[in-house]
Amino acid sequence: MKRNIFKLFINKLLAYPLWVKQAVYYRLYQNMKENYCERYIVKNIDNIFSMHVPTLTFQGKNELWDKSGGLDSNIYNFLKFVHSEYTILEISLNMFMSIEEVAKLYIFCLEQNYIEAPHAEEIYAMAGFISGKFPVGDYFLKNGSITLEQLDAALAEQHRVQERGEKELIGKILVRLGFVTQESIKTLFKLKADARKRFVLDPAIYPDSEQSITDVKRLEDEVKALKNENNALKQTMARIIEMVKKYDD
Repeated sequence: MKRNIFKLFINKLLAYPLWVKQAVYYRLYQNMKENYCERYIVKNIDNIFSMHVPTLTFQGKNELWDKSGGLDSNIYNFLKFVHSEYTILEISLNMFMSIEEVAKLYIFCLEQNYIEAPHAEEIYAMAGFISGKFPVGDYFLKNGSITLEQLDAALAEQHRVQERGEKELIGKILVRLGFVTQESIKTLFKLKADARKRFVLDPAIYPDSEQSITDVKRLEDEVKALKNENNALKQTMARIIEMVKKYDD
């Protein structure tokens, strides 16, 4: 099992001075606000798919140990990380996969009863939408934002638009009919677009917390000692070379 590199990264970030973390938080908040999801994160942190921790079922544990199904290695690796209680985000980072790719593994394992159904409808709906299993209308239906009657009304309206020789996406129709907000549509498609991007968290880019004055002084003393030792070695070598020259003469 690989190291949980996301936790290592976060721990390094948390070691920053408070005033630095405040600045980072503010910049992140501004970015979330621009994508219309700052309220969603604050109010629905337990419903975010990337932060979800899947749970193995008894059948999933048996398949992980026995591998009787002869499944793809990525599925078994996914189940290993689930067994270690990794979040979807941490699984993505450690498997070097996009969230979209992990969502497809998640939906497959859910349908095969290898993992338990999530506690929140939003998690299942988002996983299905990101993986391509659910279209926009079904996503809002699955997470409880709209009713089946409202979805049917939107689809009927889309059909009428098509009969006029025009085209209108179901998301725009849902907004036009007042069933969902424009902000929720923008956030949804931003999440889907970014879910396709692979994000590699290289340990080399971990943020370093500020070193203490004591640590800096100790390192400076060590460097100074090495320089003195190096100069002494150079002088010794120079004397040896001079002696060798005299001997050869």
